[in-house]
Amino acid sequence: MRLTQVVRPVGGGVVMTKSAVRQASWRDRRWAPVAVCLPAYALAVAVAAVTVVVCHDLHPVAGVLLANVAATLTVFLFATALGNASIYDPYWSVAPPIALAWWMMADGEASGRELICLALVLAWSVRLTWNCFYRWTSLRQEDFRYVDLRARTGRAFPLVNLLGIELFPTLLVFLGCLPLYAVSASQAPLGVIDALAILVTAGAIVIEAVADLQLHRFLRRRTDSNAICRDGLWSRSQHPNYFGELAFWWGLWLFGLAAGTAWVWTGVGALAMTTLFVFISVPMMLARKRKRHADYDARTAGIPVLLPRIR
Repeated sequence: MRLTQVVRPVGGGVVMTKSAVRQASWRDRRWAPVAVCLPAYALAVAVAAVTVVVCHDLHPVAGVLLANVAATLTVFLFATALGNASIYDPYWSVAPPIALAWWMMADGEASGRELICLALVLAWSVRLTWNCFYRWTSLRQEDFRYVDLRARTGRAFPLVNLLGIELFPTLLVFLGCLPLYAVSASQAPLGVIDALAILVTAGAIVIEAVADLQLHRFLRRRTDSNAICRDGLWSRSQHPNYFGELAFWWGLWLFGLAAGTAWVWTGVGALAMTTLFVFISVPMMLARKRKRHADYDARTAGIPVLLPRIR
């Protein structure tokens, strides 16, 4: 319930009830996003587990897809009830290790490639989820893109939220995880491609982590609100965190390729992710930066938009 629904006019002013004061305050707490997302995701995972058990006759890939959709619908209900679409955002990084763990259990004996993938995906998941909650300090906060969509779509926003903000990313993450099924289904021994996959995937996690830490440090220390981060990796790419994220998904594809050349098609997930970032996420971020800084292009001249420069 919104604050405006629990205020009443008194003598030309407004007086909030005790319940309104409580509602107005708990959303502003630092712990509010975690307190909401933990039960939401716990219920979502439970719903997903029930889904795969009930639909056990389906192919493991189809079962995980259906479970992901069911879990996303659960998260959507929380996001709608609380009026904040960003409640879905951390789910992006929560689902992949669960999907891989399920495929590993269905396969039985865990191979060395499966264990390596699980360790890397868990490291990526924990770090990215932590980073999301670190930046998200209040349930009053919502991703600027969702705020814009809410303003533009009005009453149609719940449908936009369900299809565009939640189910579409869920589908993209599912496609990106397809190489992990290849890993669980393969008995191929570890080889040179695995070494390359480890290098790319681990390197991507480090790049994204370093970029985020450098950005956090810059935001804490800056005294000029008009300043633009050009520290470390941010001097080599305007979006080094996005580059690291994309490299992670291509690293997973290399694991799928190492599982067997027949799985080369699983690169469709990394390709879909790249398309999303290159044609949607990066342009939206650039538009926002250019709106906030009239001289943004001049101040970032010579810095590539996505792919980092080597020198």
